[in-house]
Amino acid sequence: MAVWSRSTTTEGESTILPRFARAGMLHVPKHRIPEREMLAQTAYQIVKDEVMLDGNARFNLATFVTTWMDDEADRLYAATFDKNMIDKDEYPQTAEIEARCVRMLADLWHAPAAADSTGTSTTGSSEGCMLSGLALKRRWQHARRHAGQSTDRPNIVMGANVQVVWEKFANYWEVEPRYVPLEGDVFHLTPDRLLEHVDENTIGVVAVLGSTMDGTYEPVEEICAALDDYEARSGVSVPVHVDAASGGFVAPFVQPDLVWDFRLPRVVSIQSSGHKFGLVYPGVGWVLWRDAEHLPEDLVFHVNYLGGDMPTFALNFSRPGAQVVLQYFQFLRLGLEGFRLVQQSCQDVALHVARTVEALPQFRLISDGRDLPVVTFSMSPDVTRYDVFDVSRKLRESGWLVPAYTMPPNREDLAVLRVVVRNGFSHDMAGRFLRDLQAAVDWLAGLGAPMPREQQPSGFHH
Repeated sequence: MAVWSRSTTTEGESTILPRFARAGMLHVPKHRIPEREMLAQTAYQIVKDEVMLDGNARFNLATFVTTWMDDEADRLYAATFDKNMIDKDEYPQTAEIEARCVRMLADLWHAPAAADSTGTSTTGSSEGCMLSGLALKRRWQHARRHAGQSTDRPNIVMGANVQVVWEKFANYWEVEPRYVPLEGDVFHLTPDRLLEHVDENTIGVVAVLGSTMDGTYEPVEEICAALDDYEARSGVSVPVHVDAASGGFVAPFVQPDLVWDFRLPRVVSIQSSGHKFGLVYPGVGWVLWRDAEHLPEDLVFHVNYLGGDMPTFALNFSRPGAQVVLQYFQFLRLGLEGFRLVQQSCQDVALHVARTVEALPQFRLISDGRDLPVVTFSMSPDVTRYDVFDVSRKLRESGWLVPAYTMPPNREDLAVLRVVVRNGFSHDMAGRFLRDLQAAVDWLAGLGAPMPREQQPSGFHH
């Protein structure tokens, strides 16, 4: 073995430092911009080490958002992430791809004239909700003014289970939100509880195709029928917007006979998340209207921007075009049959998880994945030593991110766990999850005393 008695580094030469001792990595300010630049590799390593502390996205059973795509999609993403969706003159083919996606969705959702469809991509389903809500309010205002009536008190009717974006819409655009409360074991809007909240100032009813609370579909066809009856009796026509954030990319493939979309004349707009069951990385959404009549022209801006006239209806201006390209990639890559296979596979896994959970004496099944591939379950009444929040925390030790939350008003006594089955959550992963779930409740049951109680979050809105 060689023995070295002195350094071989001569004066004036650079000493190669290990990466974790490299200048710039030992002392990095967290709340102000550093005074000096650093090597790109150094900045990369610092940021990479930070995000390593996040949870594993594939083990995230809380999110509806896509966490896996094909390698070809990853390469396409890298090749197009510099495209700005708003620069339609500079990136005309990306703009054409956006228009093709709108027409494809119009056909999928049975718009009356899909070839001349009216719609746009968005940064996500939440922006689609805002845009469709604005269109509802503006059309209601036009109709009221034309009839010489007041526009002072608009309201929008929805179940108490709606995603928090609808609360934001009502707050930001000064519309009274009328929440139909939950009752018993029905955790979404139903027609029998709807009409007492509707009147001549109602700009629209929001029907949710896939509640975030339990994954169930609201009966859109029955809601429309109730509003048809209301119009026949009162003369007041109330339109319906379908919040199909998740179900818009599930129902056409797994429940093709379910009537929820533009086949119903009262449905005037639909929005959905391309980055949920549309199988695209975040963030892209889509919002479509039945026809141009239902998107008031005075909401559309015609902007002379970068050399051309550009009609736009959006809350944002510059935004990525890569996700729109990826949506088109998925439509081509999978086709109708491929989407059906993916979504059916997700539902099959969800049904397997539901059956297994239902057989465990510690749990009570709330929803079984027959609508969206989402399973929710609570603790059995005889389990008193621990609760769903304890189970959620214990599962995190194994890497699983499973939300625990209370239901909305009138059922705040019920707290549940929710498992969202997405593309990439295989039967093998489900088997591992179920083993870890059993191990978690076994460990909690074996404690010498009940888990200490603490204040828990009031709800879960994602």
